[in-house]
Amino acid sequence: MAVSNLDMHALFVLGDLRAKLVKQFQSRFVYITEQNAEGIYIAEIDTEAALVVDDKPGLKLKVGDHFSASVLPSREGGKLDIKFREIKLTVYGLGDYAFVTTADGHGIVFKEGHGVVMVFAAHQQLQEGLTKTLKAVTAKAAKWRKGELVTFKASE
Repeated sequence: MAVSNLDMHALFVLGDLRAKLVKQFQSRFVYITEQNAEGIYIAEIDTEAALVVDDKPGLKLKVGDHFSASVLPSREGGKLDIKFREIKLTVYGLGDYAFVTTADGHGIVFKEGHGVVMVFAAHQQLQEGLTKTLKAVTAKAAKWRKGELVTFKASE
């Protein structure tokens, strides 16, 4: 029988990370990218049109039908489950994410296997060079060579 718990360290680290995700969705335009060997997928979320629900007591964040993040107990002491489209990624703690900042906004890049998912809060709607801009932001944390993820520079 699996024993699951949410220890205090995980609660603080992952709870803080969830709070930073909530801050991302306080911007009007949020971009979520999924980048892997096959390429990049980009979704734009207008937070005025999508319902953003911050359930602080339940340690959950839900953005319309597009995105959700929840701090949950696990064998390791805690995990942050993120769901976007068909993607389900799990962050157990330090080393699986990076904070990035550019002139266009700020983002959080999550590493999952051989790919990354980024939540990017833009200062204003990105009109031109969307793919190029978001790839450049991701490149601050994740380096690609010949379509393969070769290095990931975590923030903590």
